[in-house]
Amino acid sequence: MYRLTLQMNARLQPLTRGELYEDLIGEALEAYEIGGVDGGGTMLQESGEIEFCDVEIFLDKKTDENMNLLFEIIAELGVPKGSKLYGEDAEYKVGTLEGLALYLNGTDLPDKVYKKCDINHVIEKIDELLDEEGAYYSYWEGPNDTALYFYGASFNKMKKIMEPFLEKYPLCEKCRVVQIA
Repeated sequence: MYRLTLQMNARLQPLTRGELYEDLIGEALEAYEIGGVDGGGTMLQESGEIEFCDVEIFLDKKTDENMNLLFEIIAELGVPKGSKLYGEDAEYKVGTLEGLALYLNGTDLPDKVYKKCDINHVIEKIDELLDEEGAYYSYWEGPNDTALYFYGASFNKMKKIMEPFLEKYPLCEKCRVVQIA
Protein backbone atom coordinates (compact mmCIF):
# COMPACT_ATOMS: atom_id res chain seq x y z
CA MET A 1 0.00 0.00 0.00
CA TYR A 2 1.24 3.48 -0.91
CA ARG A 3 0.02 6.41 1.20
CA LEU A 4 -0.24 9.98 -0.07
CA THR A 5 -1.54 13.28 1.23
CA LEU A 6 -3.33 15.78 -0.95
CA GLN A 7 -2.64 19.08 0.82
CA MET A 8 -4.97 21.64 -0.66
CA ASN A 9 -4.44 25.37 -0.54
CA ALA A 10 -8.17 25.59 0.14
CA ARG A 11 -10.05 27.14 3.02
CA LEU A 12 -12.84 24.65 3.50
CA GLN A 13 -14.97 23.67 6.45
CA PRO A 14 -14.49 19.96 7.27
CA LEU A 15 -17.93 18.94 5.95
CA THR A 16 -17.31 20.79 2.70
CA ARG A 17 -13.87 19.20 2.35
CA GLY A 18 -15.52 15.82 2.80
CA GLU A 19 -18.28 16.43 0.27
CA LEU A 20 -16.14 18.08 -2.41
CA TYR A 21 -12.95 16.05 -2.12
CA GLU A 22 -12.74 13.14 0.34
CA ASP A 23 -15.94 11.45 -0.80
CA LEU A 24 -15.43 12.05 -4.53
CA ILE A 25 -11.78 11.00 -4.58
CA GLY A 26 -12.59 7.92 -2.50
CA GLU A 27 -15.48 6.94 -4.78
CA ALA A 28 -13.35 7.36 -7.91
CA LEU A 29 -10.42 5.36 -6.53
CA GLU A 30 -12.78 2.60 -5.40
CA ALA A 31 -14.52 2.56 -8.81
CA TYR A 32 -11.15 2.05 -10.49
CA GLU A 33 -10.32 -0.52 -7.76
CA ILE A 34 -6.94 1.04 -7.10
CA GLY A 35 -7.29 2.52 -3.61
CA GLY A 36 -9.33 4.80 -1.39
CA VAL A 37 -9.38 7.65 1.11
CA ASP A 38 -8.50 7.38 4.77
CA GLY A 39 -9.84 10.68 6.15
CA GLY A 40 -8.67 14.26 6.06
CA GLY A 41 -7.81 17.22 8.19
CA THR A 42 -7.84 20.98 8.53
CA MET A 43 -4.97 23.25 9.59
CA LEU A 44 -5.93 26.51 11.27
CA GLN A 45 -4.07 29.80 11.39
CA GLU A 46 -3.40 31.40 14.76
CA SER A 47 -6.52 33.55 14.19
CA GLY A 48 -8.67 30.43 13.84
CA GLU A 49 -9.15 30.95 10.10
CA ILE A 50 -8.47 27.91 7.95
CA GLU A 51 -4.95 27.75 6.49
CA PHE A 52 -5.30 24.62 4.36
CA CYS A 53 -6.89 21.20 4.39
CA ASP A 54 -5.83 17.75 3.32
CA VAL A 55 -7.11 14.37 2.23
CA GLU A 56 -5.31 11.14 3.16
CA ILE A 57 -5.20 8.81 0.16
CA PHE A 58 -3.94 5.27 -0.32
CA LEU A 59 -3.20 3.37 -3.48
CA ASP A 60 -3.10 -0.42 -3.40
CA LYS A 61 0.10 -0.21 -5.49
CA LYS A 62 2.24 2.68 -6.61
CA THR A 63 2.32 2.25 -10.38
CA ASP A 64 2.54 4.84 -13.13
CA GLU A 65 -0.99 3.89 -14.23
CA ASN A 66 -2.44 4.32 -10.71
CA MET A 67 -0.61 7.62 -10.17
CA ASN A 68 -1.83 8.94 -13.54
CA LEU A 69 -5.42 8.01 -12.66
CA LEU A 70 -5.08 9.83 -9.35
CA PHE A 71 -3.72 12.94 -11.09
CA GLU A 72 -6.67 12.80 -13.53
CA ILE A 73 -9.15 12.55 -10.65
CA ILE A 74 -7.58 15.53 -8.88
CA ALA A 75 -7.48 17.58 -12.10
CA GLU A 76 -11.12 16.79 -12.87
CA LEU A 77 -12.27 17.86 -9.40
CA GLY A 78 -10.14 20.99 -9.50
CA VAL A 79 -7.99 22.09 -6.59
CA PRO A 80 -6.49 25.52 -5.88
CA LYS A 81 -3.04 26.57 -7.03
CA GLY A 82 -0.42 26.05 -4.35
CA SER A 83 -1.72 22.57 -3.51
CA LYS A 84 0.50 19.50 -3.45
CA LEU A 85 0.27 15.74 -3.51
CA TYR A 86 3.01 14.03 -1.58
CA GLY A 87 4.06 10.61 -0.40
CA GLU A 88 7.09 9.28 1.42
CA ASP A 89 9.29 9.46 -1.68
CA ALA A 90 7.90 12.25 -3.87
CA GLU A 91 6.05 15.54 -3.98
CA TYR A 92 4.00 16.89 -6.88
CA LYS A 93 2.54 20.36 -7.37
CA VAL A 94 -1.14 20.25 -8.30
CA GLY A 95 -3.89 22.80 -8.73
CA THR A 96 -5.25 25.19 -11.30
CA LEU A 97 -7.96 27.12 -9.45
CA GLU A 98 -7.46 30.60 -8.07
CA GLY A 99 -9.04 31.59 -4.78
CA LEU A 100 -10.80 34.74 -3.67
CA ALA A 101 -11.66 35.56 -0.07
CA LEU A 102 -14.35 38.17 0.49
CA TYR A 103 -14.09 39.51 4.04
CA LEU A 104 -17.33 41.17 5.15
CA ASN A 105 -16.95 43.67 7.97
CA GLY A 106 -18.82 42.39 10.99
CA THR A 107 -18.34 45.23 13.46
CA ASP A 108 -18.07 48.69 11.84
CA LEU A 109 -21.28 49.08 9.88
CA PRO A 110 -24.50 50.64 11.23
CA ASP A 111 -26.69 48.20 13.19
CA LYS A 112 -29.51 48.66 10.68
CA VAL A 113 -27.30 47.18 7.93
CA TYR A 114 -26.73 43.98 9.92
CA LYS A 115 -30.46 43.75 10.73
CA LYS A 116 -31.66 44.49 7.20
CA CYS A 117 -29.09 42.61 5.08
CA ASP A 118 -28.57 38.88 4.71
CA ILE A 119 -25.22 37.20 4.15
CA ASN A 120 -27.01 34.37 2.36
CA HIS A 121 -28.16 36.91 -0.22
CA VAL A 122 -24.51 37.91 -0.74
CA ILE A 123 -23.49 34.27 -1.28
CA GLU A 124 -26.39 33.50 -3.63
CA LYS A 125 -26.03 36.68 -5.68
CA ILE A 126 -22.27 36.41 -6.16
CA ASP A 127 -22.52 32.70 -6.95
CA GLU A 128 -25.17 33.55 -9.57
CA LEU A 129 -23.07 36.40 -11.01
CA LEU A 130 -19.95 34.24 -11.25
CA ASP A 131 -21.84 31.62 -13.27
CA GLU A 132 -19.11 29.60 -15.07
CA GLU A 133 -16.23 31.78 -13.82
CA GLY A 134 -16.21 30.52 -10.25
CA ALA A 135 -18.22 29.28 -7.31
CA TYR A 136 -18.76 29.70 -3.59
CA TYR A 137 -17.06 26.91 -1.62
CA SER A 138 -16.97 27.76 2.08
CA TYR A 139 -16.81 30.41 4.82
CA TRP A 140 -15.19 31.36 8.11
CA GLU A 141 -16.70 33.45 10.91
CA GLY A 142 -14.12 35.48 12.79
CA PRO A 143 -14.48 37.92 15.66
CA ASN A 144 -14.50 41.00 13.39
CA ASP A 145 -15.44 39.74 9.96
CA THR A 146 -16.82 36.83 8.00
CA ALA A 147 -14.87 35.39 5.07
CA LEU A 148 -16.58 33.89 2.06
CA TYR A 149 -14.35 31.73 -0.15
CA PHE A 150 -14.77 31.48 -3.91
CA TYR A 151 -12.65 29.45 -6.33
CA GLY A 152 -12.44 29.65 -10.11
CA ALA A 153 -10.11 29.90 -13.08
CA SER A 154 -9.20 33.58 -12.54
CA PHE A 155 -9.12 35.70 -9.39
CA ASN A 156 -9.18 38.88 -11.48
CA LYS A 157 -12.27 37.82 -13.46
CA MET A 158 -14.13 36.81 -10.31
CA LYS A 159 -13.23 40.09 -8.61
CA LYS A 160 -14.30 42.15 -11.62
CA ILE A 161 -17.63 40.31 -11.89
CA MET A 162 -18.55 40.84 -8.24
CA GLU A 163 -17.33 44.44 -7.85
CA PRO A 164 -20.58 46.16 -9.00
CA PHE A 165 -22.58 44.14 -6.48
CA LEU A 166 -20.04 44.78 -3.69
CA GLU A 167 -20.23 48.52 -4.35
CA LYS A 168 -24.01 48.71 -3.97
CA TYR A 169 -25.05 46.10 -1.37
CA PRO A 170 -24.87 47.71 2.13
CA LEU A 171 -23.49 44.60 3.88
CA CYS A 172 -20.46 44.70 1.54
CA GLU A 173 -19.44 48.21 2.61
CA LYS A 174 -15.89 48.17 4.03
CA CYS A 175 -15.34 44.63 2.71
CA ARG A 176 -11.93 43.34 1.64
CA VAL A 177 -11.19 41.14 -1.37
CA VAL A 178 -8.02 39.06 -1.08
CA GLN A 179 -6.43 36.54 -3.43
CA ILE A 180 -5.83 33.30 -1.51
CA ALA A 181 -4.72 30.94 -4.29
